Parts: sequence; structure tokens; C-alpha cells
Amino acid sequence: MFRPLSLLVTLVLSCLLAFTGCSPSQLKTQTAQVSQLVLLIPSNPNSFNYPLNQSPYSVFPFIYEGLLQENGITAELKPALAESWEISEDKRRITFTLRDNLKWSDGQPLTADDVIFTFQEVYLNQKIPTPIRDFLRIGTKGTFPSLKKLDALRVEFTVPEPFAPFLRYTGILPILPAHALRESVETTDAKDNLKFLSIWGTDTNPTEIIGNGPYRMIDYIPSQRVVFRRNPYYWRQDNQGNPQPYIERIVLQIIESDDNQLLRFRSGEIDSIQVKNDAFALLKREEKRGQYTIYNGGPRNGVQFVGFNLNQARNSQGKPFVEPIKSRWFNSLAFRQAVAYAIDRERMNTNIYQGLGKLQHSPIGMQSPYYFSPEEGLKVYNYNPQKAKQLLLEAGFQYNSQGQLLDGDGNLVKFTILVKSEEKSRIDTAVQIKEDLSKIGMQADLQVLSFNVVIKKLLFSRDWDCYVGAFEGGEVEPHLLFLFWYSGGSFHQFNQGPQPKQAPIKGWKVSSWEREIDRLFEAGAKELDVNKRKEIYAQFQQIVAEQLPVFFLVNPLSLQAVRNRVENVKFSALGGSLWNLYELKVNQN
Repeated sequence: MFRPLSLLVTLVLSCLLAFTGCSPSQLKTQTAQVSQLVLLIPSNPNSFNYPLNQSPYSVFPFIYEGLLQENGITAELKPALAESWEISEDKRRITFTLRDNLKWSDGQPLTADDVIFTFQEVYLNQKIPTPIRDFLRIGTKGTFPSLKKLDALRVEFTVPEPFAPFLRYTGILPILPAHALRESVETTDAKDNLKFLSIWGTDTNPTEIIGNGPYRMIDYIPSQRVVFRRNPYYWRQDNQGNPQPYIERIVLQIIESDDNQLLRFRSGEIDSIQVKNDAFALLKREEKRGQYTIYNGGPRNGVQFVGFNLNQARNSQGKPFVEPIKSRWFNSLAFRQAVAYAIDRERMNTNIYQGLGKLQHSPIGMQSPYYFSPEEGLKVYNYNPQKAKQLLLEAGFQYNSQGQLLDGDGNLVKFTILVKSEEKSRIDTAVQIKEDLSKIGMQADLQVLSFNVVIKKLLFSRDWDCYVGAFEGGEVEPHLLFLFWYSGGSFHQFNQGPQPKQAPIKGWKVSSWEREIDRLFEAGAKELDVNKRKEIYAQFQQIVAEQLPVFFLVNPLSLQAVRNRVENVKFSALGGSLWNLYELKVNQN
């Protein structure tokens, strides 16, 4: 989750000119002399303030960098803002040494003071409601790391006990500008809230956002585009001393519809696109004529799932987040198991993903060394609607003369499936789930909303029944899934608990199996032996398979089409097509 989340990206050749009031075709004509990439995202960014961001569709991979960088092929950690690091023998201290003469995008120096500020005054500040703090909790007591400035270029992190993911977490988190943000952290508004909580929203002039990454923002038009220009103060150079990145400008085109994205790519306005399974055959036929290459990165990172709202709490006005009748269904293990047996994932893979996917059984991706497979004993739920009906009847449900499912009190089993609007395959998946569940007598309605609205329902208002979603991370470091699976995590959406800066909730309950998952994640983070960690995370995967807070669906292949004139592409499912953005070039001939 600290590497860039999946942006649907596109790469184009273009140039340096103002965009306001211009169509994409006009832009290409007017800007034919300077290299440019046009990248694609399906939704507006929801913040320019990194710690407060709640969306995977963001600007941060372009404007920020951490102390280290993750290689998009091997996941190996490489120097970035820090030129080196040392780990003490007891594994409790890490000392980072910054590169000399680092600068922010406004030309101000970047020093150890910025690193101290970023962690001590922002990420670990209890007055700032950021999910990052959850990742930095260490051990059963939830202790946080301490920092010490050794000199202008060196910072020492200390943890109370060995913490396996610590180097990766501290290294990849973006460093923030103290000179631009310190005042907002130290002052409050009329309501006694830190001004930091309202600074750098998407209504801020993009040129005021200060970063340390390869690019800086110069323009943002909601529902149209975000424009970046090369950061003249970025530290990176190639072996010949040429400044990187090579490409002058980047444009994020905001296009919600899958159909419109495909149309823009095929018409030549967009030079790269994530290849959805339903478009693969068409794009493959046109590959030579369109002068692009479809890269196959193997199974896509992350997992897709369907899950129910298990939250039994009430909001601050005393209203249950989930109707009590529905809540009793959703919190019945037999009900959740019946749903799992009722979903035909083979048909889903064939019809929605054109056979270009793999059935997923676990919360950890099958390409991960920590994956616990069915062959090793993981419980699975192969399609069996008769078994689903049997489980329901044994749990006290019944069928009326029309074949509709009723609970023991005669209530018709009917609920709403929530799904985001930006991804057609996700909607198609929800449609099939609705059809499959109708075969065991359940009635479901679809609620298709923009992803930013979905996030608010999942994490804030908590007023949803069933959700078809996905989460990323865990392939390299399983603890990256912590925010989703930890009972107090800020993304524990299937039973979202009380969160800082939110209205209080009443009657929140945590199950014994959730507590056991908490314990396993704490043990896995503390254990440094890889084989022992695998055993710990295997237990976690088995609990999820047995308790079914969510049921995993199909993991499609990671496919990306990129025009052949874009050079140095090193595509992978882990890093995508932009992890080496600084190396990309555009052949303008």
C-alpha cells in the first residue's frame, strides 16, 4: 500500500503547452515538439495531502519520493532520497544517510529535519487521522518507533523490538516538506482542529503543492486532467550525467468509463491502457496495426472479493449501521458459506475474464511466497448450489412456494450489493453474483456508485450490505494487509470500528477469530525467520477461509498495452508500467 496503487495508465507523445479549453487532438497537434506522457485514471484525486488521502487514484507517485525505492521487478529495496542505510546487529535501529544537496521542488534544501518532521509531527501525530500510523505500530502494545537526528544528513530510527516490515515501511513512505507544512501542524482553526487537516485539498492551486519527486503539478481541472512538469530540482541523473526523468510533461486524463478509455486508446489519443479481459481479443488483433505491445505481467497484484457488512454497532444517533434482520443473516457463518458455494467462479472467469484469470482462494496473492494453497490444506468452496441450499435449511432458513429464501421469522432475504462504477468487469462480477444468488432464492439489488462515494460508505457512514471490491498488497510483505485485517485498522471495512476524528459509535463487537487474526499479524511482524513467518500467515489464511468475512473471486492477468515508441518499459504486475518512470523515453520519430 505504500507503493503506488494501481493507476490505469496511458502513455502518449506530446508537448509543452497549456491545456485549458483544448481537446486531446488539439493538444497533440499543438504540442508536437516536447516529450509528454498522457496517463489515465478513472476518478478524480480526492486530496493533494498525502497522509489524508483515501483513494488509490492519486498524484503522489509523481510528486513524492521516500528514502528508498522498490524495484518493480524484484521488489528489492534500492536507494532513493537516502544514499545508504545501516541496520544494527540487534535489528532495532536503522540509520539512513541522505544524499547531499537534495532539494524540494521549490528549490529549498531537503535535510534530516524533513525526515524527523514527516514521521514525528505528521505520520505519528495522534491529532492527524492517517492510516499510516497503523502500519508503524509495533508489537502487542502498539508502540511507535522513535527518531533521532544524528546530523544534517543522518537519521536514526529505533524500534522497541524487531519488526520485520520496518525497513520497507520507513523507506518507502514519502518524505514531506517541513518548511511548507510545519505551521499547519502547529496551529489550529476556530474549531481547535489542526490546520493541516484542511490544507492542500484538491481546491488548492496545484503549483502550491511542494514535493520531492520527479515531477511537480502545474494544473488540475476536475473530471478532466491533472498536468505535471518535470521537477528541475529532482536529484536523479543517468550514468552520463543527464538529468532524469527524460520526459518533460505528464498528463493524467480522468476518464471514468471503460468504453471511453478503450475508444480513446484505439483512436490514437491515448498511447497506453490497462487491457481489460473483455477487450483483450480486440486489442490483440490490432496490436501490429496500432503499433503497440501488450505486456503480460502474470496474475494481477491483490485480490477481488465479495463480502458482507458484519458491523453490529450503531452510529452516534443510535441507528444501527446494518438493519438488525440483515445483520443476523450476515453474521451467520452458514449464510456466508452458502453464498460462497453459490458463486460460480469458473463461469465468472470464462464469461467476464475470457478465461484470462485464476480462481483466488486466499487473501494473499497466489504469486506470493507466503501464499497458502489448497494443495497445502487451505479450505476452498467450489461451486455447489445444492450444498448452499442445504446449509441454509440447516441454519433455519426456509423456501416459500415461489422458491424465495426466507429466514426463520419469515423475512424475505433481500439485500443490496455495492460496487464501484469505474470498472466494468467489477460491475459485471456483481451482476453475476446477483444471478448466482437468485438460484438459491436470495434477492439482491445493485448499487453502482463512484469509488470516492463507495469509500465514504465503507469507512465512514458504514451503511452498506454487501460489497464487491478488491485490495492490494501482501505479495512481497504480508503485513501490508494489516490495515484491512487488523480489527482496529482504518480499512477494516467488513467490521469498521471507531476511528479518530469520526463521530463515536456504540456497541461495536469484535469476534474471537478477528482477535486471533490480530495476534497472528503481531506475531508475523515480530518474526524475522521467513519460514516461521510463512507458517504464521498460513494460519491467518486458513482462518479467513473458514470464517469467510470475505469470499475471494477471480484474479485476472495483469495486462498493459503500450505504444512501441515508448522506450525502456519494464512492465510487471508488481510495479506496473511506471515504477521506472525516470527511465522512460519517447521516440518522437
